[in-house]
Amino acid sequence: MKEGLLTDRQKEVLRYRKKGLTQQQIANIIGTSKANVCTIEKAAIENIQRSKETLEFLYTLDASHLCTVKSGTDLLDVAKIIYAEAEKMGIKVKYDTISLINHMRDSNPERFKGRYVREDVEVYINDDGELYFG
Repeated sequence: MKEGLLTDRQKEVLRYRKKGLTQQQIANIIGTSKANVCTIEKAAIENIQRSKETLEFLYTLDASHLCTVKSGTDLLDVAKIIYAEAEKMGIKVKYDTISLINHMRDSNPERFKGRYVREDVEVYINDDGELYFG
């Protein structure tokens, strides 16, 4: 029985990439072509992205849409927007400003650059004040 969404080979390639090895170096180590390593890595990244999207859906099942944060918004302003929208709903956000920003960045690092939002982010909140980002 398969234990996850990544094959052993995909895990191996990702581990080597995390160590900073090039696709060619990995190909030499595992005895395959650079093109095959590229294919393996791409499939692994796609599987990870699908997993993230599935988890986001699961987490937002018991949450309500709070707001949409537009690209170009400063993260410090994002915190103010989220607090204001949650207050309108009568829900206390369970994060302080720094924790909120870190939680947001950790959820989808590719959507942020420096202090700014790179692409629109949907924000969801549950009754306990937990935030989810889609």
